[in-house]
Amino acid sequence: MEKNIQNLPIDIQTSKLLDWLVDRRHCTLKWQSAMLEIREKINAAIQDMPENEEIKQLLSGSHIHYFNCLRIVEILKGTEASSKNIFGRYLSQRMKDWQEIVSLYEKDNAYLAEVSSLLFRSVSYEGPALRRQVAKAQQLQQELSRREVECQNSSGAMREQYYAACKQYGITGDNVARELQALVKDLPTTLEEIGKDAACLGEVIQLYSAFAEFVSDWNEPVLPMLRFVQQRGNTTAYEWRTGKEPTVIERPVVEEAPPDTVTEEAIDWGDLGAGMESSDVNFGITVEEGVDWGISLEPGTEESAADGIDWGDSSSVPIEIEVVDDGTDCPEGVARGEDALTLLETPQTRSQFIDELMELELFLSQRLSEMSVEGDVVSMSQFQLAPSVIQAQTTERVAAMLAEVRHLMERLTSLRMQHLFMIQASPRYVERVSEMLRQKLKQAEILLLKRSNLAERRQESLEEQAKLEPRIDLLAARVQELRKLIEADISKRYNNRPVNLMGVQI
Repeated sequence: MEKNIQNLPIDIQTSKLLDWLVDRRHCTLKWQSAMLEIREKINAAIQDMPENEEIKQLLSGSHIHYFNCLRIVEILKGTEASSKNIFGRYLSQRMKDWQEIVSLYEKDNAYLAEVSSLLFRSVSYEGPALRRQVAKAQQLQQELSRREVECQNSSGAMREQYYAACKQYGITGDNVARELQALVKDLPTTLEEIGKDAACLGEVIQLYSAFAEFVSDWNEPVLPMLRFVQQRGNTTAYEWRTGKEPTVIERPVVEEAPPDTVTEEAIDWGDLGAGMESSDVNFGITVEEGVDWGISLEPGTEESAADGIDWGDSSSVPIEIEVVDDGTDCPEGVARGEDALTLLETPQTRSQFIDELMELELFLSQRLSEMSVEGDVVSMSQFQLAPSVIQAQTTERVAAMLAEVRHLMERLTSLRMQHLFMIQASPRYVERVSEMLRQKLKQAEILLLKRSNLAERRQESLEEQAKLEPRIDLLAARVQELRKLIEADISKRYNNRPVNLMGVQI
């Protein structure tokens, strides 16, 4: 029976270890008071230590406990052997100090309470705290990695938007302002080609005119702008207005708008009399005495405007104002100002040209839809008396004419052409477009810089994790060492019965 009891292990929960020792009177409740004196003596003793590598390692630990002191005493027995007297006592003060520390530890088993408290603190607080720091660092690394990918993708998307916008404008994006201005220089040539291609609209215009005259007895000319451009091309507005070709063309010189150097925020208006009475302000105006200005400040002395104001001699010759029409001050045959611009460059005539193209497109679309309906007896009888130009048209031919009109209109109303017209009308539009595109590139660069910062933070988090993991390993090794020492010490007190400390995990 005694043998069975001797082999029974003693299982102790680590969180209850200190209470277990106090309840069984292995330690007292006043062990912490004893530790204050022991700590003071340890701090004094470590000031005078021999040069020994093992002692340095023992003293470099975060906490010096009883078992470290025992090992220091063993080392000092070798280093201080010369100070030993004939009675086996050591005369060295170092040895006396550490032997006294060991004796204080062993009094009331204070050392056992201390190492038990140290084990509990390491398992319950220090270990979980280090684990949480590592988990937090890993979570931060994942978050930073995700944000890095987002910044990289967003930066790439901003650059794609930049180059897509440049493609819409028809530029490469190396120097936005110069490239946009260069496009405007080629605009007259492009419009000239469009004006030449409008010559193919003769048949379409003839068909529309004949149809309008046949259906509604419309005798007035239709599509005047299209007719003019189809016959003469993209001529000047002067020729459209007067019907004569100019002998001299003086195109307006468009100066580039200078950059804004002064803004309202940059204007220093000074202190406009803040905190001053109006009577204290001196505006620098003096009124000489003796000068009669014909103004009385006394009430009741006002006179009528006609009697009190002298307008001078009313018999003077009245001023004649002559209104001169725009362009009449130019010599005949000279196209100047807006008259020197071509019809497709001038906004008003260009809008009229596009409107007439749309009118022609709608007509052809409706006519194609009507001709596509087969077997319409009413429609066939209706057009028996129509002119030959109407009857000769086939569905294929009308579809081809519609395609030509749409192609011409698309060339004139494309997004690129709209931007070119805006640039031509306002040089500041170039600045706005350049700034808008620069902002896209700037945002892309900012995102890349942010990605670099995130990468640096992630690297710092990795380095912090690399520093924490060895500390966890060191703490785990120290905890296992304390566990073995405590189990062995308690086992001696119970006739070497096996002792198991439960819950000793980091």
